[in-house]
Amino acid sequence: MATQTEPLLEPPGVEDGAAVWRIARDCRVLDLNSPYSYLLWFRDFAATSVVARGAHGAPVGFTTGYLRPDRADTVVVWQIAVDGEHRGRGLAAAMLDHLARRLRPRGVRHLEATVTPGNTASDRLFTLFARRHGAALEQRVLFDAALFPEEGHEPEVLYRVGPLA
Repeated sequence: MATQTEPLLEPPGVEDGAAVWRIARDCRVLDLNSPYSYLLWFRDFAATSVVARGAHGAPVGFTTGYLRPDRADTVVVWQIAVDGEHRGRGLAAAMLDHLARRLRPRGVRHLEATVTPGNTASDRLFTLFARRHGAALEQRVLFDAALFPEEGHEPEVLYRVGPLA
């Protein structure tokens, strides 16, 4: 069984959906999807996602991802979050590294994610991921703020990392 200092990283199951939804809700920085969407995600995209389990086997962090339909060598990280009690221990970085190692045999050589300009934690996470993997990091605005229906949404900047060493 995993300990709090060494969480177990593995593909999620649908039974993790409710706990992951709560982590996403409680982190207050992600766009919160419906609980149903996490169930579907873990049914259909478990192979490209990660759940981190704490000492008692309950999820304490997660990463959702999918392979780009037009670029099978690219995993898109949709969301990544860590429960408040487990932040600051490198768990988000460990989940990304785990995902990259797990997908390498499937030919995945690039990672993409979008980050809003005000999200310094995610900027640091993906910048350091690129450095650890000896990969280039390209950044460009993918979705301008004007594309979002709600007032005040920041643009989404695409972080493309690769090729992964």
